[in-house]
Amino acid sequence: MSIKVAVLSPVAWRTPPKHYGPWEQVASNICEGLVSRGMDVTLFATGDSLTSGKLQYTCERGYEEDKETDAKVAECMHISYLMEQAGSFQIIHNHFDFLPLTYTRLIDTPVVTTIHGFSSQKIIPVYRRYNDINYYVSISNSDRSPLLNYTATVYNGLNPSDFTFREKQGDYLLFFGRIHHDKGTREAIEIAKKAGMKLIISGIVQDEAYFNSQVKPFIDDEQIVFMGSAGPEKRDSLLGGAYALLHPVNFEEPFGLSVAESMLCGTPVIAFNRGSMPELVKNNETGFLVSDIEEAVEALNNVRFIKRGCCREWAMKNFSVERMVDDYINVYKKVLT
Repeated sequence: MSIKVAVLSPVAWRTPPKHYGPWEQVASNICEGLVSRGMDVTLFATGDSLTSGKLQYTCERGYEEDKETDAKVAECMHISYLMEQAGSFQIIHNHFDFLPLTYTRLIDTPVVTTIHGFSSQKIIPVYRRYNDINYYVSISNSDRSPLLNYTATVYNGLNPSDFTFREKQGDYLLFFGRIHHDKGTREAIEIAKKAGMKLIISGIVQDEAYFNSQVKPFIDDEQIVFMGSAGPEKRDSLLGGAYALLHPVNFEEPFGLSVAESMLCGTPVIAFNRGSMPELVKNNETGFLVSDIEEAVEALNNVRFIKRGCCREWAMKNFSVERMVDDYINVYKKVLT
């Protein structure tokens, strides 16, 4: 069954992103996976995006990379450009949050929306208003609102070939993600200091004030090292070479791509037991779910007993592009029938 699909990606960053951009990365993975299955796929993204499908765009570069671009103008132009062509597709797969929903009573093409998390409870009324004519997909069972109807849960999927499995355990800890209180950068530093281990921090600085007060004072380029954001090759080597990934999140995280990426490299994860973490980390087998800094430090003593091959196997089974694309094709079929 070949389906003509429009994939609507955000336009903050390139699809796939050069460094940061989790929604863009997932949209790209879905697009490429669908094309490999013989689907007729058009990606709506920035003009510098890369795809083996067809590409349509209204802005050349992402507004986070081109500060001369007005974000709201770029978003309005981008979404409307697709919606004006809605009749050319059998399915629109929306990765652009709630704004495209406001067009859905004006078009006949069904819209599947992957909800990549709720930035605030204030946006839920928009989802509720269009609940009756839309098809919502959650990225974890934990990230579901009781006020909404869902068609499925589909875990984000990664291309395993982008991540090198390393049998040998590394000797440093890694924090990989945006530098923000939600992600627990400061907590990762405290874990490393209490454990007496080296910590490498890699990610974009999303909150400058938080970075300057909670992270920067501890960077000494010896025990606590800040690498900045990392592209695909550096990400692979950082994740694969680590003793463990620290993921001490301070919010109910909807998914956490770096957790799946780490396990694909064979590197265990120590995560605070919040949000989707119990769905991603198989406790005592691919890492450890802990409740605080002290438990995280204690768990580090047991990381050496984790079989890195089990981490890779678990991630391949649950968080691969193949699995994700299979699940989304089933969603499309359900919607069309």
